[in-house]
Amino acid sequence: MTGQQIGRGASGEDGRYALSTPGSGSFVLIAAAGGHQPQAVTVTVGERPVELDVVLGGAGRLAGSVTTADGTPVRDAAVTLTDVRGEVVATTRSGREGGYVMTELVAGEYTLAASAPAFRPAALPVTVQASRETRQDVELAGGAVLRGTVRAGGGRPIEDARDAARRGGHVVDTLTTGADGTFRFVDLSSGEYTVIAAGYPPVATVLQVAGGGRTERDLQLGHED
Repeated sequence: MTGQQIGRGASGEDGRYALSTPGSGSFVLIAAAGGHQPQAVTVTVGERPVELDVVLGGAGRLAGSVTTADGTPVRDAAVTLTDVRGEVVATTRSGREGGYVMTELVAGEYTLAASAPAFRPAALPVTVQASRETRQDVELAGGAVLRGTVRAGGGRPIEDARDAARRGGHVVDTLTTGADGTFRFVDLSSGEYTVIAAGYPPVATVLQVAGGGRTERDLQLGHED
């Protein structure tokens, strides 16, 4: 009962087992086998041997595919399964055809999440059944890309301009332009955004972004001599 292991053994071909105890008292018997859910039971041992049968339920299996809305497989997507406490139970990656498999799962309620570059992550609840395979496909939507170039009045690209993308008054991403003056915001959901460029007198522009698409907009800053 204190967590100290006092005996260990294996069942035979007929499933029978036998363990010795250091004396009488209450003990925790734990049985585990591959492909099954482990089981723990409390047993009180006296002067006589105790007969105790243990039933192991089959472990669950979760499988499915990660695809886009039109059914195109998403390969090498990260697929993660978390329990109700948010702890990671299993993780894998989708294959060439978008398929994934998770095995040796205890039956219960979980959250299944999938993510991949250039796609918006998705999460959904899933119930894993014991002794059977549960199928759950995940659909990923392509994240929108917003890109452009920050230029001076004469058309020269501006390096180190600070850009921010805002939606509904909240900043969703910030970056600094490179030597070519370009900026690129990725993985955006559809909606209206305000892009602000600063480093010279700041400018702002409002534009509509469609999910899964690409929007381009150049910004021109006034050069302070």
